[in-house]
Amino acid sequence: MKQIIFSLILLIPTFLTAQNVDKSELLLTDNKMSFTLNMIRYYYAEKPDMPKIVEKGIVNMLKELDPHSVYISKEDVQKMNEPLVGNFDGVGISFQIMKDTIHVVDVIRGGPSEKVGVMPGDKIIKVGDKFATGDTIKNDFVFNNLRGVKGTKIELTIERRGRKEPIVFEIIRDKIPITSVDTWFMLDKTLGYIRLDRFAQKSTEEVVEAIEGLKKQGMKELIFDLRGNGGGYLDVAFKICDEFLSDNKLLVYTEGVSSPRYDFNAERKGAFEKGKVVLLIDESSASASEIVSGAIQDWDRGVIVGRRSFGKGLVQRPFNLPDGSQIRLTTSRYYTPSGRCIQKPWDDGLDSYYNDYMKRYQHKELITPDSITFPDSLKYTTANGRIVYGGGGIMPDVFVPIDTSRASDYLINLRSKGVFNNFSMQWMEENRESFLRENPTFEDYNRSYSSLNLMDKFSAFAKKEGVEQNEIKKEWVNSMVLNYIIKQTKDTVSQNYSSYETYAKELLSDKELLNEVITQAKKEDDKMKEMISRSNLFIEATLKAMIARNLYGVNYYYQSIKETDDGLQKAIKVIKDDKVYNSIISK
Repeated sequence: MKQIIFSLILLIPTFLTAQNVDKSELLLTDNKMSFTLNMIRYYYAEKPDMPKIVEKGIVNMLKELDPHSVYISKEDVQKMNEPLVGNFDGVGISFQIMKDTIHVVDVIRGGPSEKVGVMPGDKIIKVGDKFATGDTIKNDFVFNNLRGVKGTKIELTIERRGRKEPIVFEIIRDKIPITSVDTWFMLDKTLGYIRLDRFAQKSTEEVVEAIEGLKKQGMKELIFDLRGNGGGYLDVAFKICDEFLSDNKLLVYTEGVSSPRYDFNAERKGAFEKGKVVLLIDESSASASEIVSGAIQDWDRGVIVGRRSFGKGLVQRPFNLPDGSQIRLTTSRYYTPSGRCIQKPWDDGLDSYYNDYMKRYQHKELITPDSITFPDSLKYTTANGRIVYGGGGIMPDVFVPIDTSRASDYLINLRSKGVFNNFSMQWMEENRESFLRENPTFEDYNRSYSSLNLMDKFSAFAKKEGVEQNEIKKEWVNSMVLNYIIKQTKDTVSQNYSSYETYAKELLSDKELLNEVITQAKKEDDKMKEMISRSNLFIEATLKAMIARNLYGVNYYYQSIKETDDGLQKAIKVIKDDKVYNSIISK
C-alpha cells in the first residue's frame, strides 16, 4: 500500500504543473492578488500589518472552498498534530482543577512523575517558583508550565494528605504516550469490546494488541466502538480495516478533479478476519471512522449499530508554508467500496453545515430512522446485494435512538457545573487510601460499591453546589393541562382554579374532550416520571464510573457504565443472536 505523505514542502513550480489550470486565468488571478497586496503595502495611509492581512486573506479564501480546507498558524500546527502523533513532552500526570487547586487524578505508568513518587490524590501547590493555587489557575497554566522539552527539569511542590509538610519533587520531563484505545475488555466469555477514541499514529498497533489480548481470553465475537471518534490519519484507517477484511478487498477509494482515482486494498492477513463483528457509530463518528464502517458494511463483514455518522468524506492534504504554518487543502473525496460518497452536502453554507446536529435533532432523526429519506439515485448494494444509501455519512443497519433521559435539566446541570468531578475528587481525597487497602482491584470495587450508599451524599453535595432535582408536582401537571386546553379552545387562561378538572369542567361542555385532556395529562405525568427514573439510573452509573476511573484507570470507566449504555446493549443483543445477525448481513 502506498504511504500517504502527511507533511509536504510546498514547491510552487511542481505544484502548479501538476494541476490542470487555465494559464490565462492563473495569470489574471495571481496578478490581481499581487497587485492588491502591493497597493496596500505601498500606498495605504498607515503602516499595514502585512503578515496579519495575508493570514486573514488565506483563511477567508479557504472558507470559500469547503468546510474542511483550513489554514493553521505555526503556533497551532504542533497542538493539532499532538493527539494524532501520540506523544508529548511532559511530567506524566492526569489532573483536575478543583477549588482553585490542581489535583493529581492519575499518574502515567513508567512516566517521570511515577518514577519520583508522585501519587494520585496529591495537590500541586507550586510549579517551580510559581504558586499554583488561586482563581487564576486554569488548564492553560498547567499545560504551559508542566509540559516542556524532554530532558528539562521542573520542581513540583506537593501537598499530600497525612503529611504536615509539603514535598518537593524534581522531575525530568520525558516523552509521554497518548493512547487512542480508551479501553478493551471481555463482556462475557466469548464477546470482546474495544473502544477507539481516534485514528492516531500508533492506533493500529494498539488495536491489534487489544484484539490479541482479547483472543487470549477466549474472544470469538467483537464489538468495536467508534462512537464520538472524529477520525485522524487516513493510512491508519486503511490498516485497521485490513485487520478485519481479507483477499485484497477494496477498502476505500479517493477521487477528485485534480486527483485521479486511487484504490486502497487489503494487503495482509488481519488480526480478526473471522468471527462476528459489530461496529458502533453515532452522529460524531467521522472521516476515518466512516471509512472503516463503510468498508465493513459494504463487504457484509459485520453489522453497523447506532445512528447515522457525521458525513466527513473530504481528503485533506497538508502543505507546509515557508513560515511553519500549514494549509490543509481538500484534494479529493472518499468513496466506500460500493461507490458511496461519504461527504454530506454543504450547499446551505458553513453555519448550517456545522449546526447539522441540531437539524437532525429537530427533524427527529436522532429519535427515529423513519424521518430519514433517501432518493433512489443514492441507492447502492453491498457484496451480498443489500441496499445501502449514499448522500452523506454511513447509515447503520440497526438504529439506536438517542437517550433523551440523558438530556434532563438535572443531569445537564450536574455535568456543566462539574458536580460529578468535584464529588468524586472530594470522596477520594477522604477515602482513597483506606478504600484501596480493602479493595485493591476493580473487581473488589464492583462488589463493594453498592455498600457505599453514595447517592444520598451525592444529592446533598449537588444541592450545596446549587444543583437540585425538581420533583414532579401536581402544579406542573395542572399547568401543562391548562396549556393543552388553551391550545384546543384558543381561549385565555385563568390562574384562579384549584385544579385542572375544575377549570376544564367550567370551560368545556364536551366531556369527550375533557377526558382526552385528563388522559393526556396522566400520560405526560407518567412519561416524566419514567424519564426521571431513567436519568437517575444514569446518574448513579456515571458517579460509579467516575470514581472507578480515578481509582483504577480510564478503561474502568466504560466497564462501570456499560449497563446503562443503550447502544452497547443493543450491539450485544444483535451479536449474540445468530438469527438476527445473519439475517442482517445476508439480506
